Amino acid sequence: MRPSSVSQRLPTPFSAILRRAVSEIPGAIGGAFAAADGETVDAVARRDIDDWLVLTAHYGVVLALVQSALDTLHYGGAEYMVLRHETVDILVHAVADGYFTLVAVSAPAPLGRALDKLAVVADELRMEMQ
Repeated sequence: MRPSSVSQRLPTPFSAILRRAVSEIPGAIGGAFAAADGETVDAVARRDIDDWLVLTAHYGVVLALVQSALDTLHYGGAEYMVLRHETVDILVHAVADGYFTLVAVSAPAPLGRALDKLAVVADELRMEMQ
């Protein structure tokens, strides 16, 4: 199935980075780059793109809550988080200035490889933001 993408509607400089990530991460269902409020800047998904935008927004809220809890405890911000579900794993990685990237992978997935690739994606997105 050909990935659908927000960037097909509104191209951004982040499109190529996300497409490459989804194609290189084993079992990837989709990837997104979003603002702190969960609004998607760009996304690539092998599923309905509107559902993907909702998923991205929800995990933006989850990341904000985790960041808030960690700030309250003075631990510093979270670099990444992994949420395991029955059929999918969600990996969320902070980028900069409240922006984040995430990828969903079918479970079971090689999470170490996926996290390594998502860290590279976060660096590439950060550089593109400058």
